[in-house]
Parts: sequence; C-alpha cells; structure tokens
Amino acid sequence: MIVVKTKEEIELMRESALIVSKTLGEVAKAIKPGVTTLELDKIAETCIRDHSAIPGFLGLYGFPNTLCMSPNTQVVHGIPNSTPLVEGDIISIDCGALKNGFYGDHAYTFPVGNIAPETEKLLQVTKESLYVGIREFKLNNRVGDVGFAIQKYCEDHGYGVVRELVGHGLGKKMHEDPEMPNYGKRGRGKKFVEGMVVAIEPMINMGTHRIKQHNDGWTITTLDNKPSAHFEHDVAIVNGKPELLSTFAYIYEALGITSNEEDEFRQKSLVL
Repeated sequence: MIVVKTKEEIELMRESALIVSKTLGEVAKAIKPGVTTLELDKIAETCIRDHSAIPGFLGLYGFPNTLCMSPNTQVVHGIPNSTPLVEGDIISIDCGALKNGFYGDHAYTFPVGNIAPETEKLLQVTKESLYVGIREFKLNNRVGDVGFAIQKYCEDHGYGVVRELVGHGLGKKMHEDPEMPNYGKRGRGKKFVEGMVVAIEPMINMGTHRIKQHNDGWTITTLDNKPSAHFEHDVAIVNGKPELLSTFAYIYEALGITSNEEDEFRQKSLVL
C-alpha cells in the first residue's frame, strides 16, 4: 500500500534527504587514489551523527556499515573494506539517514582521478537517465512510465538495465510501496498521486543487464565484469509535479562542478 505524505512530512523528509546530500558532499572531498572505502565510511557516519541523525543503512537487514560502496564492476550493496581506491576506478556510494522518523536515501557514482572515456560516458548517460525518469514522476502517470523512459534512454546508448534491483517508495521505512523498476511499459503499474515520495535509482551496466550475487549475501556484480553506474534521488509529487528532496549540489561544490540540471525539479528554493 502506498503511504501518502502530508506537506509537513515531506518537509521532514527533505531534511533527511539533505543530510544524506551533505554527507555525500563530505565524502566527495575525500575521494582520491589511496583512500579506502572504510575511511570514507567513517567520514559518512560522523557527518550523519553530527546532524543529529542515524545512519540509515547501518544494521538495516543486517548490513554492517553506513555506506554501500560499490566500485567498478560492483552494481550496488558493496561492503566497505581496507582496499585502497586507485586511479581510474569508479565507485557508487549509496547513503541513508534517519531523522524525525523519516529516511533519506541517495546515491552518486564518483570517478577516482581520471577515468576512461567510455566509463565517463556510462556515468553521464546513467545520471541523465535519472532525470529522464524523474520527469515522468508526476500526477496520474504510472510506475511503468518512469521505468520505460529510463530503459529506453539507456538501451538507446547500448547499455544494460538491471532488472533484479529497483527503486522504491520512501518514508518511515527505507523501502515502501511502490517498487520503481528502471524498465517497463508505459501506462502500466500503480498510478502516481499527490504526496507520494520515491527513490528513483537507475542501475546501469556498460554491458549485459545480467548480474550475480556474491557469497557475502550483499555484493552484486555485473555478470560480464564490465563497469556499472548508479545514481539516486529522493523525489516527491508536490502540486502534481516532481519535487527533488535530495541534491547533488554539495557533491558539485566539493568537485568544482557547475550544473543547473536540478532547477526544473525544484519548486522550493534550496538553501545551502
């Protein structure tokens, strides 16, 4: 059952989402060759707790850390470890925070130093597909409209769209209805209504869409060992339109990137 949020609850969720956004911005400052994912995980936990929030992933379903850290061929749910990042890596960092009873859940795939042009294109197209999907998250559209838009955009670029892992509703639980696949058919699935909040998160592979799960019960990699990218925003329907609750602005500030990609999805001004 879809849990519709009030305007007041959406603002509480915006706070949780922005704590995650700020945390990813702090992590972004530290990403470089030689740093370990465990070191980045500690930065994230400290930042979340400094904002009087609780790490949303730590202990969730038994997950052992604050961040899901998935480099290169890992799709999602990678466990932080002591292996240093190296020049040319990419790493998906997924983060959650719980405050005022509501979750934020937000992800970004970072380059580590200079990366191969074909990998850079994968990151660019995956992030673009996120906004392609968000445009379809509006009053009276359906789940399949978002999935179809993301799938077509990525497959038109020759990439594989992961089937087994999906976005989701968000609120007092990390995972609520509806599931938000990154593939589908227009006009299918649950209808979007005012006050819905979801996490939209394309998980896109350079090669096959097929994946495999490892023996640790968490780590997911591409079946053909080609790179995978992952980007995620928290989005509400406000006045019939998609309203971003999370932002990449803190990441971009840390990395020196200028972008207006979020402007069309923000009816409420973002105070940084």
